[in-house]
Amino acid sequence: MKKQNLILAPALALILSLTSFDLKKDRPDPPKKGTPVFSNVVYEGNDAVYTNNPLEANEFYNPILQGCYPDPAITRKGDDYYLVVSSFAMFPGVPIFHSKDLVNWKQIGHVLDRVSQLDVHDTGISQGVYAPGITYNENNDTFYMITTAFAGGLGNIVVKTKDPMQGWSDPIKLDFQGIDPSLFFDDDGKAYVVHNDAPNAGEELYQGHRVIKVWEYDVEKDQIIKGTDKIIVNGGVDLADKPIWIEAPHLYKKDGKYYLMCAEGGTGGWHSEVIFMSDNPKGPFVPAPSNPILTQRYFPKDRENNVDWAGHADIIEGPNGQWYGVFLAIRPNTAGQVNSGRETFILPVDWSGTYPVFENGLVPIEPTLKLPEGVENKTGKDGYFPNGNFTFEEDFSGDKLDYRWIGLRGPREAFIKQTKKGLEIEPFEAEITELKPTSTLFHRQMHKTFSFKTDLTYKPKSDEDFAGITALQNERFNYAFGVTKKGKDYYVVLQRTEKGESTIIASEKIDLDGKLSLKVEGDNADYTFSYATDGANYKILGGTVSGDILSTNVAGGFTGALVGLYATSGNSIEPLE
Repeated sequence: MKKQNLILAPALALILSLTSFDLKKDRPDPPKKGTPVFSNVVYEGNDAVYTNNPLEANEFYNPILQGCYPDPAITRKGDDYYLVVSSFAMFPGVPIFHSKDLVNWKQIGHVLDRVSQLDVHDTGISQGVYAPGITYNENNDTFYMITTAFAGGLGNIVVKTKDPMQGWSDPIKLDFQGIDPSLFFDDDGKAYVVHNDAPNAGEELYQGHRVIKVWEYDVEKDQIIKGTDKIIVNGGVDLADKPIWIEAPHLYKKDGKYYLMCAEGGTGGWHSEVIFMSDNPKGPFVPAPSNPILTQRYFPKDRENNVDWAGHADIIEGPNGQWYGVFLAIRPNTAGQVNSGRETFILPVDWSGTYPVFENGLVPIEPTLKLPEGVENKTGKDGYFPNGNFTFEEDFSGDKLDYRWIGLRGPREAFIKQTKKGLEIEPFEAEITELKPTSTLFHRQMHKTFSFKTDLTYKPKSDEDFAGITALQNERFNYAFGVTKKGKDYYVVLQRTEKGESTIIASEKIDLDGKLSLKVEGDNADYTFSYATDGANYKILGGTVSGDILSTNVAGGFTGALVGLYATSGNSIEPLE
């Protein structure tokens, strides 16, 4: 029978009060006896698409952000470009990246990095923060990030800053319904919010029928102006075709005309991007005759280097006057499953005619792109985010964690501390199968073929103690692999959880001197979990298992698979007899 698991009051109090944190300065104490310490992590990606398509000197790889970095939005101030993506129930929320050239990106932090900004402690992983929009307002030299937070009673919110490098304000709650809001600041000083919403009461015609609304926005009060709302798109490009899920709208102005770009077709196999034009930001908007301007829905699913689900885009004028668009898409594995999630891609945009069109966005997307003129590819070097095949090594010796490390439903700092021996994880009682903050430090799965390994120093005191690694799609679909105790013996155990039901796949009694090496390897749909007591000779436990439960095909939702370091003091995983 599963034990009753509760988060300890001190841990919860820390989650609710924490604002910022320096690992070495604030938590210098040595590890408590019996607390798991992870001395290192090595993540290695080795996808065939990169091996088979080595870069030429004038190329870079697409996607620009591999793994679960969906729903991109972009803005610029001068030569500085800022990009944000969705984060759902991950904490901190809304990763933000900076670039000077749209090729080389550095993560500069997260927009919602304080509990005063984001409360997702009881939120399913695919809830939380959806589809952020980021916009620079030249009229008051201020950046705005607007989003929908399906947690903490927030709804639609906006935060502001003069400098994205220096952090963001607490949220301002906005008084409208719907999702996917985006701000537009006109050159006459007026401002507008556009967003997805339901049709007016009694006017819904079919499942997936949505509308795009526009509101006037009061910049001084940071609030929509009541009574100014207007439906500017009903259903999509052509209501007679019953288009579904018109969403993710963005307004632009070029040559005196207003353009409204939206996703259409749902974030799946029929996803696309469409464009409308008007003489007024409140319409009427006329769809382009050439819609969609971006999609991958018409091509065979078994094509080489398959990229699919393209849409949910935002466009920006880049260096030398060349326009570019960022958008989400997926790269299914050989079984057609989506484990690495929705990723951020980029393409040039041709706006030489009346309407913008994504260059090569209506043919199968290739894994490489030509560099903009005068740009050098520095990805993976000098702090720039890597792409392609790469190895990421972490020994936790820095003053602060790399931004790619994330918690789930609460701050990482509520359960971690830096020591000379590595990263100590103070276990919560919650398990990864529960809808609570977990003491789990996650890294996104960024490749179809990858390995994630760690060295752990730990001796569980009882059968309620467990530490190791996890591969997780959500709280109801995941693997847990690690060490626990039964009686006087120590066991390595592999558990599979599907639809919330947990099954022990395999367990093995081991002689444990306190040091254990753990590894998960993925090869498209096949995963293995292995361990070593000597740090070198790994033994697979449970054979090859299916990664199907780590895909959105099986688990549903909007996130990609995560792999991470995990500990709990409320363990219910029992070794097999």
